[in-house]
Amino acid sequence: MSIAPRVQSIITTVNRWTKPLELLAPLLALLTRIYVSWVFLKSGWLKVSDWETTKYLFHDEYHVPLLPSDVAAVVGAAGELFFPTLLIVGLCGRLSALGLQAVNVLAVVSYAHVLLSDGYEGAIAQHYLWGFMLVMLAVYGPGPWSIDGWLQRTTPRDRIAAS
Repeated sequence: MSIAPRVQSIITTVNRWTKPLELLAPLLALLTRIYVSWVFLKSGWLKVSDWETTKYLFHDEYHVPLLPSDVAAVVGAAGELFFPTLLIVGLCGRLSALGLQAVNVLAVVSYAHVLLSDGYEGAIAQHYLWGFMLVMLAVYGPGPWSIDGWLQRTTPRDRIAAS
């Protein structure tokens, strides 16, 4: 007696019982978009609400490569406000996730002298988690409960192919 048919039967049964989990995918995509965006929106809002402190931090604490500190402060705050806003509603979701990923990577690079020090494992782990969430959104898209998803459902396929 071959073991393969028995294994196949077990796998088929497990798949049948776990298939309803697919119904949670739109909600999970939405909650992921909201959670990761909220983290960056709060940071961006903090930057613009106390601009003098933000300028001080970018001049003296953060080590942003290639950009003058004043430009880096504006770009950082803008990225933390613009990309999460788009990501929450799911407009240009993949591009928004990639843009926010760039902000996340730049934050780690600019503050690496602290984040990679002993005692900051939890802080760097948060950036890894946010990065993972953003990669998932970039790869799989913002989900059907998004403007992108709505546009995909309402735009005729022949118009999408022609563009």
